[in-house]
Amino acid sequence: MRRACLMVALTSVLVAGFTPATASAAPRFTTSMEAFEPGGTITRVDVTRPASDRTAAPQSIANAAAVTPIETNGPSETTFDLVFVGDGYTSSQLGTYSQHVRSSIAALFAIEPYKSYRKQFNLWQVDVVSSQSGITNDPTQGVKRNTALGSYFWCGGIERLLCVNETKANQYAAAAPDVDQVIMLANTTKYGGAGGGVATSSGGNIQASQIVAHELGHSIGGLADEYDYGTCETREPREPNASALTAQQMKDRRAKWYAWLGKPSPDGGTVGVFEGSRYCKTGMYRPSVNSLMRTLGQPFNPPSTEAMIAGFHREAAARH
Repeated sequence: MRRACLMVALTSVLVAGFTPATASAAPRFTTSMEAFEPGGTITRVDVTRPASDRTAAPQSIANAAAVTPIETNGPSETTFDLVFVGDGYTSSQLGTYSQHVRSSIAALFAIEPYKSYRKQFNLWQVDVVSSQSGITNDPTQGVKRNTALGSYFWCGGIERLLCVNETKANQYAAAAPDVDQVIMLANTTKYGGAGGGVATSSGGNIQASQIVAHELGHSIGGLADEYDYGTCETREPREPNASALTAQQMKDRRAKWYAWLGKPSPDGGTVGVFEGSRYCKTGMYRPSVNSLMRTLGQPFNPPSTEAMIAGFHREAAARH
């Protein structure tokens, strides 16, 4: 399907239009995003960004981008098409970009259940050529780079929040035969990234590849974030890895991950009900002490792994 993103609304627009400060103020918009720190901590932030982050590229240029099939495992009707686009790579650095794509793929498929279900994916590389090497605000704030997708650190005043013009990223990604998730790799070794309709990651930092694994947890498994954020709703959610139910209520109702209670979890300990999930500090529970949907670098817990595998099967069945 053409850009049929299955993710939860990580980039839903909250406010759009002109900042009311002055009549000459530049138009801006505000989005809710996931931000990632080097230690694996994930937070959700509301970020005000310039409207220029949504300007389109000349369609003729985007359409002419070269596309390389990294790995094809079946028709797009029954597989997930991951499309990589790069920013800050000049024409002489496309070899580096290709290396970054492959290292990101290797990191993703070292994680279960991606590793066991790799045949469910088609992987595409779209060559996006920038006029200058590197990205804006790297290595320090104030450094400007003329790049094809306009990516930059310090988005919304957060150092490692790596934003990109998603309109342009999607335009270039559309050069691939099909698109289910777009991943933008920036030409930098500094750790950074962001979650959203277009997931971003530092191409030269292998640790940042964990961001992609987390984001696909949303889009494939329909998983909730397992960290707290502040304000939240404690109604029973639809996501399979978050619940307002206690362990006894799960058992009595045969609900959520009741069948996994007491069983070992690869992220430590056993599956249970641990308070603090889906942005709630209290009143909402997660299946394990720590997992990839709570902290990068951790494995999926068993209920989340089960949901991911079910997502792989749903994709195949829905597209027949």
